[in-house]
Amino acid sequence: MSLNLLLQVSPAGTTSTLGTANPVSIAIFFLFVAVTLYITYWAAKKTKTGSEFYAAGRNISGFQNGLALAGDYMSAASFLGIAGMVAIRGYDGLIYSIGFLVGWPLIMFLVAEPLRNLGKYTFADVVAYRLRQRPIRIASSVGSLMTIAFYLIAQMVGAGTLIQTLFGLDYEIAVFVVGIVMTCYVLFGGMIATTWVQIIKAVLLLSGATILVLLAMAQFNFSPGALFDSVKEQYGADMLAPGGYITNPLDAISLGLALMLGTAGLPHILMRFYTVPDDKAARKSVFVATGFIGYFYILTFFIGFSAMALVGKDSIEVLDKGGNMAALLLAEHTGGSAFLGFIASVAFATILAVVAGLTLSGASSISHDLYVHVVKKGVSDEKGEIKVAKRATIFLGVLAIGLGLIFKGQNVAFMVGLAFSIAASANFPALLMSIIWKGFTTRGAVLSIVTGAILSLVLIVLSPTVWVDVFGNAEAIFPLKNPALVSMTSAFVVGIIASLLRPEKDAADKFESEKLRTYLGVGSEK
Repeated sequence: MSLNLLLQVSPAGTTSTLGTANPVSIAIFFLFVAVTLYITYWAAKKTKTGSEFYAAGRNISGFQNGLALAGDYMSAASFLGIAGMVAIRGYDGLIYSIGFLVGWPLIMFLVAEPLRNLGKYTFADVVAYRLRQRPIRIASSVGSLMTIAFYLIAQMVGAGTLIQTLFGLDYEIAVFVVGIVMTCYVLFGGMIATTWVQIIKAVLLLSGATILVLLAMAQFNFSPGALFDSVKEQYGADMLAPGGYITNPLDAISLGLALMLGTAGLPHILMRFYTVPDDKAARKSVFVATGFIGYFYILTFFIGFSAMALVGKDSIEVLDKGGNMAALLLAEHTGGSAFLGFIASVAFATILAVVAGLTLSGASSISHDLYVHVVKKGVSDEKGEIKVAKRATIFLGVLAIGLGLIFKGQNVAFMVGLAFSIAASANFPALLMSIIWKGFTTRGAVLSIVTGAILSLVLIVLSPTVWVDVFGNAEAIFPLKNPALVSMTSAFVVGIIASLLRPEKDAADKFESEKLRTYLGVGSEK
C-alpha cells in the first residue's frame, strides 16, 4: 500500500498523520537510542569477562530481571498484533494473549530453578549436563538458531514496515537502523546493556499502554460495561463471544500448546535466568515478569475493544487488514499526533530491544555451544570465546539486516507462530525430559530435537498459513494452522522411544547428582 493512501479520515473527522514524518516520534526515538547507547558505553566498561558478557556477571536482581524478562517478551507483535486482533476479531483475539501468558507459571515451576542451578550461559548447558556434549550442543544449537532466525525475520520486517508507515522513512533505512543499533547494544555492552535496554523499554511500553487505556476509557466514563455496550451496539454480540475466529478445536489446542510451551523453549528468554545470583532470584524474576506481562495483556484487551468502538473496524482495516495499526490509531484519536508520536516511538524501541535479546542469545549459542564445546571440545580460553561471540554478533546483525531486506513485503505472520512452534517442539521436550527423567539419553535428546525442528518446519509450510495464504494453493496438505500439536507430541514420543531402546548407563548414574544440584543448588554457577 502506498504511503499516500495511509492518510485516512477518522470517525471524529480528523486526518490521520500515519504515513508522514512525525517530529515527536522521531525526537523520542532518537532520545531513546541516545540514552540506551550511553548505557551501552557504560556497560562496555563493566563487560570484561565471559560471565559479564553472557550473564551480566549474575548481578541482576530478581525484580530487575523480571522487568527485563517482561521487556524481552512484550514484543511489538504483542503490543500491536494482539490489540489489532482484538479490534478486528473481538473476543477470539484474546487466545494469543492468554496463550502467551499461561506459559509463565510453567516456566516458574518447571524450568527456572533447574536452569539457574544446572546451566551456565545457554539452555543447552542443562540438556547436556549428564549427556554427551558434542551431539547435544550441535542439535540444540540448530533448534535455537532456527527459532532465533524466524523470530528475527518477523521482527526486522515488522520494524521496516512500522517505520515506513509511522515515520515516513524508507523501509531499507529502517531495517539498517534497527540492525546497526541493536548490534552496538550487544557487541559493546553484552548482557548488561541488553538488560537495561529491556528494562527501560518495558517501563516505557507499560506506561504508554496504561496512559492509552486511561485516555480511551475516559470516553466511556471509565466503565468497561459502557465500552462493551458500545461494541455490541455497533458490531453485534458476536464480537464479545468466542468462536468468531478459531472454529476448529484442534487448531485452538495446537496454537495454545505452541504459545504456552514455546515460551519455555525460547532461547533469549531462557538465557535470562543466568543473569541472577541464585535460584531464589530466578523464581522471583518469573513471578515479577508474570505480573507485568499479565497486566500488559489486560491493557491490550481494553486497547483492542476501545479501538473497535472509537476508531472503527473499517478505518483500521483500510490501513492494515490484520489490524496492526489499531493501537496507533487509537493513540491519535485519544491523544492527538503528539501522543501518537510517543506510542509509535515506543513500538519501534520495542522491536530494537527484542532484536538485541535475540542476537545475544544467538551469539551465545554459536560461541559457547558450537565453538567451545564442538570445535574446541570443551577447552577454550575466555578471551577467545568472547572474541567469537562478538564476531557472531556482527554476523547475526548482518544476517538480520539481510533477512529483513529479502523478506520485504512478504506475509511473515507465520514466522512468529513457527518460531514458537519450533521452540515448543525442538527445545522444550528435550529440556523438560533432561530435567525430570532419569532414563533420558543422548540419542533420545538429539532425535527429539531434530524431529521437533524438522516437523515444525515442514508442517507449517504444508499448513493453510503458508500453503494456502502465502503460496496461493486451493487446499492445504496439513489441516492445522499451527503444527505444535503434532510436532511437539512427536518430539516427546521419539525422545522416549529412542531412550528406551538404547539406555545410557552413564547418563542414568549422573541423574542423582543432577537432582542434588537442581533442587539444592549444590555446585551451581555463582
